[in-house]
Parts: sequence; structure tokens; C-alpha cells
Amino acid sequence: MKKVLALSLIATMAIGLSGCTDSDSPTTSATTSPGLRHVRVAALPIAETAALWAGISQGIFARHGLEVEVLPAQGGALAIPALTKGDLEFAIGQPFGPFRADLQDLGVVIVGNYASSYAGGDDINAVVAAKASGITRPRDLAGRKVSVNSLGAAGDVTIMESVAQDGGDPSTIKFVEVAFPDVPAQLQAGNIDAGWVTEPFVSQLKARGDTFIVAPYQKTIPGLPTLTAFTTAKLTTEQPALVNDFAAAMKETLAWAKDPANNAALRQALKAKMTSLPPAVADSLRLPDYTWTIDKASLQKLIDLAVKYKVLPKSPNLDRLVQQK
Repeated sequence: MKKVLALSLIATMAIGLSGCTDSDSPTTSATTSPGLRHVRVAALPIAETAALWAGISQGIFARHGLEVEVLPAQGGALAIPALTKGDLEFAIGQPFGPFRADLQDLGVVIVGNYASSYAGGDDINAVVAAKASGITRPRDLAGRKVSVNSLGAAGDVTIMESVAQDGGDPSTIKFVEVAFPDVPAQLQAGNIDAGWVTEPFVSQLKARGDTFIVAPYQKTIPGLPTLTAFTTAKLTTEQPALVNDFAAAMKETLAWAKDPANNAALRQALKAKMTSLPPAVADSLRLPDYTWTIDKASLQKLIDLAVKYKVLPKSPNLDRLVQQK
């Protein structure tokens, strides 16, 4: 199985992505407008990133003196080397990258949340199984090949706990790494039995007849943060104004995205960046609970599960890691 990496950001840990034209991996221009400070932000090329794209198009970041270049990354952990080298200023991704960075004392700090799952109702990510697999419930995933976008992160940890809660043996799951956009084809080809995906892929797979199995975040830690915003302690010390302005712009952006009055503009930003997404899907898919406030208690529960399943050797220091701005 091909292990999907994050374009040249990961291959070289350098910033050479401004010319990318893949509609599922959108970037902004690297040209800085007069009077604005250019910042590079790594983010997943998925529907949740709509808030960031919208904040840029609505001029929120510009009002805070920033011009943002968004660079596609497959997972938060893969952006860490670029952050520590100074090739990025910020990243938005799963918190496991910062968790491991803290355990290695790399000087990475989480400055805000970005998106969280929902405690009830339809959630924003799920495990979906190929109809032909015969999988109908979490315990059926035991012994089967299941994809996650990044091994050793929130996806496989919460899937293992969901299987255990349903009476299955999580140690027998065969996890493989597949980027979210590649899951539909891999399921159809029979290369995997089930895949953990975010929107818009949950809706797309259910619409074509694949089987919804479980929303593992909601099943194990309802309301779990899905994406966090992080940078380096060095940047917060050396350029506090830049970090504070970015945090203020992000907080305003997420509040704007959460306002129902802005839903149409938010989805328009999504359609503008993910042009391969059918308009009807973009208009109806479930977007996350956007919030800037970090839920440390939920992060600690996630860490406890990761230690339980030996995904992390021990708990990172959340008091050091989490620096809410």
C-alpha cells in the first residue's frame, strides 16, 4: 500500500508549493501585498479548512496586517520539521504532531484550537466500510485492513477504543496510511476494507452505498478537538506581535465561520478551493464546530488513550505545550 506523504513540503521540508494547482490541495499566492506581513500556514486540503480559506477571502487576516499562504500538508506531524526550521510560521493539524514534538522537546506550542467534532448528531469524520466487506459494526473491524490519513494519531487511537468498547480486539486491526481523497478509490479497488475519512468523503461514500460504521471521535471523546493551530515557542518569543495578530485573526475567522449568517460565504470559499467537490455536496456537508478555545481536558483524554494503546510512550506536558493566545 502506498504511503501518502504531503507533497514536497514533506519530501524536502522546504516551501516550494506556491505553484501547486491541484484543486484538492489548494494554496494561496506567495506574493506579499504592500504593508502586509507574509505568513506560511500548513493545513490539510479538506473541507474543514474552509474557515481558513474564507477568512483570507473575507479580508480578516489582511485587517490584522497579514497575508497568508496556505500550504497543503497531509498531517500536522509532517509539518513539524518545517516549523522548527523556520520554513513555516504556523500549522493547522491534528494535535499528535505537537504531542510528539513536546516529548522530543522541539519547542512547539499549540496556540489555539481550530475545529472540534460534535458531541451529538452527525459528526464530521467516520469509519466507512466497503459494502462488499460485510463490516457492519466497530468490532467487525478487528483483523481487517483500515486506513487512516496519518498513522499513530487520533484516527487509529479512537478507532481502537471504539472497537474495544464494542467487544472486538483492537490489536488485530491492520492500519494503513491513505490520504483522505484516495480512500474512495482504495475501497472500491478492495485494497482496504474500511477507511477513516472526514467530510466531504463521509457523505460521498455513504451516497454511493458504502457502510457507515462509527464516528470514532464521538464514540470515545465527544466534542474532541480535531484540528489545532500551532507554532514554535521561538516564534512566540521573537515575534510576539506576529503570533498575537495571527491568533486574533484566527479567532475572528472562526467566530465568523460559526455564524449561520455567513454560511453561504463559507461554503462559497470551500467550492472555490475544492473545485472537484460537487456543488451539492459542498452546500450540504457537515462542517466542524469551529472554535479557538483549546479544550485541554479533551486533549488529555486523547493522550490517555494514546498511552493506553502505546501510540505515545508517555504523556506530553500540556502545561508547557498549550499556550492559548
